[in-house]
Amino acid sequence: MTSKKKSIQIPKDFILGASASAWQTEGWTGKKEGQDSYMDFWYKSTPELWHNGYGPTLATDFYNRYKEDAKLMKAVGLQNYRTSIDWSRFIKDYETAEVDEDAVEYYGNVIDEIIKNGVEPMICLEHYELPAVLFEKYGGWGSKHVVELFVKYAEKVFEAFGHKVKYWFTFNEPIVVQTRVYLDAIRFPFKQDTKTWAQWNYNKVLATAKVVSVFRKGAYGKEIGAKIGVILNPEVTYPRSSAAHDVKAAEMYDLFFNKSYLDPSVKGEIPKELFDVLRKHDCLFDYNENELKIIKENTVDNLGLNLYFPHRVKARTSGWNPEVPFHPSYYYDMFELQGRKMNPHRGWEIYPKIMYDMAMRIKNEYGNIEWLIAENGMGVEGEYKYKNEEGIIQDDYRIEFISEHLKWLLKAVEEGANCIGYMLWAFTDNVSPQNAFKNRYGLVEINLEDNRNRTIKKSGYWFKEVATNRVLEIEEDEIVYK
Repeated sequence: MTSKKKSIQIPKDFILGASASAWQTEGWTGKKEGQDSYMDFWYKSTPELWHNGYGPTLATDFYNRYKEDAKLMKAVGLQNYRTSIDWSRFIKDYETAEVDEDAVEYYGNVIDEIIKNGVEPMICLEHYELPAVLFEKYGGWGSKHVVELFVKYAEKVFEAFGHKVKYWFTFNEPIVVQTRVYLDAIRFPFKQDTKTWAQWNYNKVLATAKVVSVFRKGAYGKEIGAKIGVILNPEVTYPRSSAAHDVKAAEMYDLFFNKSYLDPSVKGEIPKELFDVLRKHDCLFDYNENELKIIKENTVDNLGLNLYFPHRVKARTSGWNPEVPFHPSYYYDMFELQGRKMNPHRGWEIYPKIMYDMAMRIKNEYGNIEWLIAENGMGVEGEYKYKNEEGIIQDDYRIEFISEHLKWLLKAVEEGANCIGYMLWAFTDNVSPQNAFKNRYGLVEINLEDNRNRTIKKSGYWFKEVATNRVLEIEEDEIVYK
């Protein structure tokens, strides 16, 4: 096998940026009593389960170092930077939505500083930062009251920053928290309850529609062409084989984890089959016709999609234990492809074609709605091993990972996919749920042994070059038969 270099032109208006979130970067500085988020609550409840004890306490200290970080955003060539506003920090009284003026000032300064450095901010309203008190008092997103409180909070954010921010998103990965907590019971408070999982999903779909309605009625950011969407993590799902039973297994997985959000967000409808199957297993969420009408009438302007790795499934070969409550895996088993390429640090398959396959799906099944990759990246443990004499991490593996995924994404754009950009996870190394700083994702290193000081990695300099020159150089393999 030989390789040859190929240059791919990146469209002039195609966004190249990077993402993060409030809770994974800010730390607790400036937070007041009663302003814990669900993530803070989880960490305080089981700090021993977080890698090396690190949690969101100081995180990357972005709260104190955002000016330095904004300069680094420019230095690594980011056109856009996506982060979140921490609901638990922004609001003083969650019932009345009275804002915390210190938080308003802080987030205003962050947005201004990013813009001052020539970077476009993208803001998400909830990236797992549900206020802990609402989780304890009302059961979090299981409560319709919490939906109303979220809408009030969103309105306050729009009033404060609607004139400055063009790209808004309601949630990041709205399916994740309840899947880990109530479906798989692997995160605090470790409670298996599939019906609660389904209710959280529905309520977040409803919350997005209600916030979209408020955004449009208020005409926030109309003068700058502001848009509102949601960031989903659809799992590109492949059946083990073309046999009917495996194809059906993949369809069921897709129904529970992908279409349950994609369909209402873009088409305004929750799939009828989802109602049927949840009703059959006595897990149907509480809803009414007026709510379904709100969902129907308030679809999103655009989508952010977080894509990391493929999901491969097959039909179950074992019976379901009748003593175990219903779980979507009643309909499928996971399947590991032989010979797959792996990221051994994260245990994830590397399959860049997911970008193209998802792009074609959005084009063909979802009206070619405007969308962007909101997260894609490679987490690697022990990156300090790859430092050169100057102390710069030589992360060629990350450059290769980004290049391969971008290649497939740009191929889709060439074929008419309405994808407007690629956002890397992440701008800097940051705290991940429970894994803390174990796997590093950033273009910029956060050195925990040196006061969290920042150093641009090789990939950061490379990213700047690609973003500036608008050319992606890739190596194309050619199979030579002898």
